Amino acid sequence: MKRLFGSVRAQATIGATLVVAVALIAAGTAVLLSLRSNLIQEAAAQADATARQVASKVAARTAYEDLDLPDDEDRPVQVVDSKGRLLAVSDDLERISGTGTDAVRPDPEALREPGGGGDDDDDDGERLEAGEISDEVERGDGTATVDGHTADYRFSAVEVENDDDRLTVWAGAPLAAEQGAVSTAQTVMLIGLPLLLVVVAGVTWGVTGRALKPVEGIRREMAAITASEDLGRRVPEPSTHDEVARLARTTNATLTALEASVERQRSFVADASHELRSPIASLRTQLEVGLAHPELLDVAGAVEDTVRLQALAADLLLLARLDAGERPTGGRLDLGALVREEVSQRVGDRLPVTVHGRAGLEVAGSRGQLARVVGNLVDNAQRHAASRVEVRVRADGPEAVVSVADDGAGVPAPERERIFERFVRLDDARSRDDGGAGLGLAIARDVAARHGGTLRVREAPEGGALFELRLPRLAD
Repeated sequence: MKRLFGSVRAQATIGATLVVAVALIAAGTAVLLSLRSNLIQEAAAQADATARQVASKVAARTAYEDLDLPDDEDRPVQVVDSKGRLLAVSDDLERISGTGTDAVRPDPEALREPGGGGDDDDDDGERLEAGEISDEVERGDGTATVDGHTADYRFSAVEVENDDDRLTVWAGAPLAAEQGAVSTAQTVMLIGLPLLLVVVAGVTWGVTGRALKPVEGIRREMAAITASEDLGRRVPEPSTHDEVARLARTTNATLTALEASVERQRSFVADASHELRSPIASLRTQLEVGLAHPELLDVAGAVEDTVRLQALAADLLLLARLDAGERPTGGRLDLGALVREEVSQRVGDRLPVTVHGRAGLEVAGSRGQLARVVGNLVDNAQRHAASRVEVRVRADGPEAVVSVADDGAGVPAPERERIFERFVRLDDARSRDDGGAGLGLAIARDVAARHGGTLRVREAPEGGALFELRLPRLAD
């Protein structure tokens, strides 16, 4: 049960049904109140009209027995004097409440007293002239029994001045129409509301299920991919252009990137194993020969293989950290000073390295990683230069640029991106000792990317290769 109501489909259905229910209840309440108010106002208007009609006869000094009051149950009428005594009443009125005068038979004493002894000066209401009808109407609710039938009424009271006495004419209008209409509307709503909510819930359940069906397909396929570990599979992409289709496309793009990453890691492990096998095998051979024939031990070769193995291990460790998402740490550093310091510390270079550029170009990042980039670029230039290597540091708009140029054979245009791949050597004929493991340029580009910069190669003015490292400059 918890699993059922915890699904998106169930939650959407419940939410939509509740919203519609609240809206329908609010709208139904407003309709009922408006209907009741309108019908009560209509009854009040009918009572007002009857009261004024009788009041006009009273104002014309028509005798009470000749008033010809309505005798149907729709318009019960009372005429009372200022002392509350009943002067005239509808013939069939048997009982009444809500008018302040419960009597249903005229008071004989009041009929024998002309004028009723009223005093206008004691009346705090509207002052009227003889024969004048008040503009004000007093209203109230009550009940009346007419010809044996009891019902609720809306009463209106109109005052009229007659023979120095203020008379009040009470007339009623039945509220049966209002009560019947409101009751009918309530019944319809009580029956229709649950049915409508059932329809809303059913439609929402069906529409939500149809909309989420591709999501379930994506989930099943992802579960199958996880179980089989086959990253070559892809989730189904709906032909629609909605959020689910975008989710499927994004999921497939993620799977593609994950597959490429896994393949890259597998290739990396295979290439690393291959690269490590050669120096380890060479070192082992030399040690075994030295163990059997100490006089034949090539100490210099063993040291060289050990150094090469150490450098390769360091490169592999750095690449592993970069692949793990390691971000450069450090503060502001002077790129020109860093380049000069790195070049000045180099020993045993085959060719001299010339450095041009000023200090003061500050960037943010890891000093050790950026020094590694400069060192790798200079090492690459040393292996391929014919007579010289030139390093320049300059500013180019918002970027600081380090360029390393040589006068060697250069890099063919089709190979200018491939050389940044790991374990790639364009010259297959050269020895590993001279050419390295093919990781230097790959490390340099990865470090540049981690620092928000770029590393590209193009042709140098002297015809060799020109590597350009671009990094974002810090504001002065």
